[in-house]
Amino acid sequence: QSTDEVAYVRFASVYRQFRDINEFMSELTDILAKGPNK
Repeated sequence: QSTDEVAYVRFASVYRQFRDINEFMSELTDILAKGPNK
């Protein structure tokens, strides 16, 4: 089953309660490194 990346980022931004933009960008970098639908 594929993961909707936009939905995941929205969920993570609320659930993880990022303290600053650097934490948020780190999560995005990890998502992008895994490639689409991983």
